[in-house]
Amino acid sequence: QVQLVESGGGLVQPGGSLRLSCAASGFTLDYYAIGWFRQAPGKEREGVSCISSINGNTYYADSVKGRFTISRDNAKNTVYLQMNSLKPEDTAVYYCATDLSVSCSWYPLDPLEGYWGQGTQVTVSS
Repeated sequence: QVQLVESGGGLVQPGGSLRLSCAASGFTLDYYAIGWFRQAPGKEREGVSCISSINGNTYYADSVKGRFTISRDNAKNTVYLQMNSLKPEDTAVYYCATDLSVSCSWYPLDPLEGYWGQGTQVTVSS
């Protein structure tokens, strides 16, 4: 059974950092592309970042480029999203997702027939 579980969210002041984790079970994560998405209140869900299993290629939304870093730890079957220099506009529920394909061809759109985690709340506020 494919399952993704996000963790690491919380309340942080502007300029602070958080590291989100996306732990996978039921499949070997390093064979597949994993994306991070977020949804703020009253807004549509948007793609934040994606990491491909092909050469580890990474992709970022313009709004987070230079501040966020996606990575994977194959030994832990986990993908991370390191978020630095956080801004109030980064406040959202963050989700990881995959459709068990090797590339991020679906990113920044939602993966078709994708598997999603339950989300983790990130709040950036003073």
